[in-house]
Parts: sequence; C-alpha cells; structure tokens
Amino acid sequence: MSGTGKSTVIKELGARGYKAVDADYGGLSELVSIPAGSDRSGLGAEQDWIWREDRIADLLSTEDADVLFLSGTASNQGKFYGQFDHIVLLTAPAAVMTERLIRRSNNPYGKDPKDLARALALKQTVEPLLRRGADLEIDTSVPVDEVVVKILGVVLR
Repeated sequence: MSGTGKSTVIKELGARGYKAVDADYGGLSELVSIPAGSDRSGLGAEQDWIWREDRIADLLSTEDADVLFLSGTASNQGKFYGQFDHIVLLTAPAAVMTERLIRRSNNPYGKDPKDLARALALKQTVEPLLRRGADLEIDTSVPVDEVVVKILGVVLR
C-alpha cells in the first residue's frame, strides 16, 4: 500500500547487505488496461499495476543470495505467494500514510489530492485482501529500524 513505508524498509534492508528489490521500479511492474468494470486498483479508467510475471519469475529463480526481500503491491502478486517463505504486510494508520505521501521525495504519487484519496480508499478495500494472504503484519508507524528488526526476526529464524 502506498505510504506504508515499503520503499523505506526495502532500502534499509539493502543497506544492511541483503538482496532487497522494490518491484515498483526497474521495469518489474507495469500499468495495464483491464476489462471494463473490473477496476480493483482505484486508478479509474480500467487500469491497474501488475508485476511483469516473466521478470518476477526470473528474479525469484535467480539464486545469488541467501535471502531475497521483494517489495511491492500489484493485483497479480498472489500468483507468486507459493514461492515466498514469508509474506509481510506493512501497514500504517491513515494519518501516517497521508503525512508520508504528502512529504515523500522519491515519488510524486500521493501529492495530488486525487492520488491521496485513491491511496486511502485502497487502504479500506485492498489492505484487507492483502491481510488475508500475509503471514505477518507490521505497523510501520514506528521507526524503520524497529520494522526491519521485526522482519529479520521472523525471516532469519
């Protein structure tokens, strides 16, 4: 979910020496048209972000690290859940998400009032779906170091 700290957490994991990939960048995701009336993304105009399945499959099949952390949210991510050892949902209260989206410097999404409204609507509609598939849920309103320690405590057991 936008504004929950995915990019910050994945960057911190990378800084600690782990292979950490943000699927929102590097050509791993794309905006596609979807059938009329099936808009699950809140983007309108029957569009949705999906993971490039060929590229995600290549990433997951590359064995060049002991651990791979993959971050991102896409409507087709569930196709890959069987290949993950752990699925972590990062969440934050709406007020925290709003503050982060308005102040973010790495991505313009959320600064426009329409984008912000979409992100908050997705928290209500999509986050419950993500919660059902998650093994662990972490509230990211705490400092990023605490979030990373919680993730590593589960993953590196």
